[in-house]
Amino acid sequence: MKDKKLTTHNMAVIAILGAIAGLLMLVEIPLTFVAPNFYKLDVSEVPVMIGTFALGSWAGILIELVKLLVKFVIKGSSTGGVGELANFLIGCAMVIPAGIIYQLKKTKKRAMIGMGAGTVTMAAAGLVMNALVLLPFYAKLMPLEQIIAAGAKIFPQVDSVWSFALWCVAPFNLIKGVIIFVLTMLLYKRVSRLIKEAGRKA
Repeated sequence: MKDKKLTTHNMAVIAILGAIAGLLMLVEIPLTFVAPNFYKLDVSEVPVMIGTFALGSWAGILIELVKLLVKFVIKGSSTGGVGELANFLIGCAMVIPAGIIYQLKKTKKRAMIGMGAGTVTMAAAGLVMNALVLLPFYAKLMPLEQIIAAGAKIFPQVDSVWSFALWCVAPFNLIKGVIIFVLTMLLYKRVSRLIKEAGRKA
């Protein structure tokens, strides 16, 4: 089984999708209606999800790694790797359940259920990672009171790290998950067809 997974074709697909994801990670859009502008949306998980559905969760995890390596080579890290590690773990929280659910039965309905489950687990992982890791880290760069105040301007009920994560970070990741879900569903069939054709020629 492992030999079938680690083919030259599969490794090439993982490398290409990871490189595309790494480039997409550089294009960021703030969602200021739900989170302060230092939280920015990117759609780098779309190639990751396409690879996950085509090859399995194991491939999605490797694409996440390649994505972050590409981003690191091009742009470096402003967080000493902390942000990248959090991004990897949060991405895996989406990839693993979505991939497992879809691989059990490859239907459109299963893909939708998998993406829904992945979006929820990503939002939950993002909430915890931000409250316990990212926000305390960013407090070294910006006073924590200032971060919470930025969240309170959007949602007055924000008055702590956990309420910030609940009211700003969780909705942000849910919106991100929905956008990734829609783009993945629109693109998957076309891209997976190309992946299969390339595999037959290899």
